[in-house]
Amino acid sequence: MASDQIQPLGAIKPVCDQSSEDAVNESQARKDYREGRTYLSNGDYGQAAISLHNALKGFEEAGDIQGVANAVDRLGDTCMAKEEYAMAIEHFKRAAEICEQEDDSFSVLSLNKKLAAAYRKQGEPDKSFELLFDMLEHYRLTNNPKGAVEALIVIGELYVETGQNSKAADTYRTVSSIHANYKHERMAKEFAQKADELEQA
Repeated sequence: MASDQIQPLGAIKPVCDQSSEDAVNESQARKDYREGRTYLSNGDYGQAAISLHNALKGFEEAGDIQGVANAVDRLGDTCMAKEEYAMAIEHFKRAAEICEQEDDSFSVLSLNKKLAAAYRKQGEPDKSFELLFDMLEHYRLTNNPKGAVEALIVIGELYVETGQNSKAADTYRTVSSIHANYKHERMAKEFAQKADELEQA
């Protein structure tokens, strides 16, 4: 049965030891991260950058490697939205390095897509092509035709941007043949037509 006596105030020990202090810090970092994501999706990029930067510092202090990777990834997204491509590349690279160390190939692939887009926007098509061809090889090895088509479409667009129309046409024909293999007749026809138009341009 519970005692009716009230414990004297002096006997009450503080609940907060070092580990729960870390938990408080970490939850603040997570709160900042969530806020940053909300600001980012609402288009408030300045506020997003501040919240995500605070989250990053909190995750670094807590030694939360996954938190750091997530925060720098979102900071990269924020920089892309603000057209600060060099900064975006730095953030995406840092996130990719962490994911490689953690052997998280799915996240590395996602970050490589973002890096390829950032290099493309920055006017560095060679670096973008290199990443895109690596992704294409990954999709080939993992037998992922959907991923391969997505990568090929971006490669085709990049060929057009860099004035390599015949290579773009070849790329679109490859996309067309993949769609034809899967009986996607409308898409197959669409990309075959794109290829023809490029060769006639």
